[in-house]
Amino acid sequence: MAGLVNFEDEEEVKEYLENLGVEFSFQCYKEKDPDGGLPADFKTAYSCFLKSCKKGGKKSTEACHNVGLLEHDGRGNDDEKSNASLARDYYSKACDSGFAPSCFNLSAMYLQGAPGVPKDMSRALEYSLKACDLRHIWACANASRMYKLGDGVEKNDAKAEALKNRAMSLHKEQQGDARSLTFGE
Repeated sequence: MAGLVNFEDEEEVKEYLENLGVEFSFQCYKEKDPDGGLPADFKTAYSCFLKSCKKGGKKSTEACHNVGLLEHDGRGNDDEKSNASLARDYYSKACDSGFAPSCFNLSAMYLQGAPGVPKDMSRALEYSLKACDLRHIWACANASRMYKLGDGVEKNDAKAEALKNRAMSLHKEQQGDARSLTFGE
């Protein structure tokens, strides 16, 4: 497809998107790089995220979360071993700034426990509720389950039902957002 794409024409956009993958793959093979793009360099990514996290500012919250992810699975460390307690610290920093995925990851860490991070159901619930307030569907579902089963908290069917309904509402809302794309209007 040569030239400009008329983004108001649904058929033309579909054709453009279908050809985009083909064009990308062809270019990668032409450049003798069938995997496409640069090799993954987690150490360099870790270094950049860490610098951004420590610097603060607009992108620092997600950078702190990414440092937490790389520490959690060990890809950011020289020894490539998970450092759950350091991951917890970076997740905490991002969660304190209102980043729901970090709050959810903290809740999961406390639900399961990890080396350096003992299982703590009350903290798991605390972070699940915070992530739920920040509109994280799975956090609402986890908190609902904890209340339903009395898992680390006093059993409370009313709270469990309210959190389940919140999760379902958020899920429905997100599905609606995905379907709201329209062409030519």
